[in-house]
Amino acid sequence: MDLPPDPPLVLLEGVSKSFGAVRALTDVTLALAPGEAHALLGENGAGKSTLIKTLAGVHRPDAGRLLVDGEEARFSGPADAKAAGIAVIYQEPALFGDLSIAENVYTGRQPLRSGRRIDTRAMHADTTALFTRLGVVLDPARPARGLSIADQQMVEIAKALSFDARVVVMDEPTAALSAREVERLFAVVELLREQGAAVLFVSHRLDEVFSLCQRATVLRDGKHVWSGPLTGETPDGLVRRMVGRELSALFPKQDTEAGDVLLSVSRLTREGVFTDVSFDVRAGEIVGLSGLVGAGRSEVARAIFGIDGVDAGEVAVGGKPLRLGSPTAAMAAGIGFVPEDRRQQGLVVDASVERNVALASLGRLSWFGLLFGRGERRLAEDWAIKLSIKAGRLGAAVSTLSGGNQQKVVLAKWLSRRPSVLIVDEPTRGIDVGTKAEVHRLLSELASEGVAVLMISSELPEVLGMADRVLVMHEGRLVEEIARADATEERVALAAAGRSGAES
Repeated sequence: MDLPPDPPLVLLEGVSKSFGAVRALTDVTLALAPGEAHALLGENGAGKSTLIKTLAGVHRPDAGRLLVDGEEARFSGPADAKAAGIAVIYQEPALFGDLSIAENVYTGRQPLRSGRRIDTRAMHADTTALFTRLGVVLDPARPARGLSIADQQMVEIAKALSFDARVVVMDEPTAALSAREVERLFAVVELLREQGAAVLFVSHRLDEVFSLCQRATVLRDGKHVWSGPLTGETPDGLVRRMVGRELSALFPKQDTEAGDVLLSVSRLTREGVFTDVSFDVRAGEIVGLSGLVGAGRSEVARAIFGIDGVDAGEVAVGGKPLRLGSPTAAMAAGIGFVPEDRRQQGLVVDASVERNVALASLGRLSWFGLLFGRGERRLAEDWAIKLSIKAGRLGAAVSTLSGGNQQKVVLAKWLSRRPSVLIVDEPTRGIDVGTKAEVHRLLSELASEGVAVLMISSELPEVLGMADRVLVMHEGRLVEEIARADATEERVALAAAGRSGAES
């Protein structure tokens, strides 16, 4: 293994971890040096989460050792990891919504006055000082509920600093952030590095990895594949290491001829959210819906599917008016909807894989109101093969699957209904490059079979690589429609920012 030039703050050496018959990590070594941002890369299921939880004290390794400042450490729980200066910021921050920001930062260890009463003034002052170090302006007295994902992450980082963390692990921190929020996060990472901390950065976005990190480690199938400096490396080279093969086509878009209009949206309006939105999606077409976070893209999709109500406008499927405000009516009309947040909106995470696959098809799987497990199982087996879903058992909880395989389960749930219109909101968020290519191939195949696909994505390369047309939203309005041949990152970005391509 290529070790960093400086002595590491933390060294995982020859670590292995199994869960029953599943080997999650095998002889993995990772070194984190002071003042360094280190990328941890690999496909979903490569072992990244297990490694992070080993650092965090959640899991104890079966073999190997963990060294902190050159001394062997044995963590019996997360408190031991925090005491050693290791803090983990997970992809989905876990804050107490009804507590103030300061109370979240100091939960369980609030400063006391006279040894008995919580010193609120001191706690607020300390929290403000932490935010000042981070260059962030947040009111420590305000409740955590309602904070943006970006601000929630800043609270988690402040909490890490309050523990005097010298190693900060960030698990997919940019997955739900806007470009401006990503810039702010990167500035904070640079500040942490300047202060001598080591940052372990987990991301599937290789452009961010090359922009932020100095070194990287690649895992594949729970094994250490490569570690080294990023200087001289290329995205294609890292992808080959991650997937163990050439990834020749990340955007395998098939050329298709658009057919009849299958989804027609006319002057759809929800006061204060989006206004006068009109567009069509034809059979065999992938239409990309782009725009900045908060532009109203997801809200339009939710309104089409009937989750959210509207104040005006009409939707037709296959030329027939759709009763709005009813997901049941949308499903009956042939619409499938893969939501942005798969864990909260697309899956029942404690239910089995087979139950989740069958959820949208219970009507045809039941007999006189009785649901038989055999039908669920057969349906799940068919789609597990079609979509290459990797699961130990289809009867296992879907929460045990990697993010990419969870996304495939959501897709299987809707594709098993054979929809004529498929709406996919951030279809590849938080999944690895290999699985992204599989999802893109699947969307392209669906379009070639005559399905009308409306794809919402914040990743411009994905939009440009997969869409036949790009619709751009700005502040709740549809501001531009761009043909595939004319679509460029600059033109889409300008339109999303409220400037037409002509102004550029």
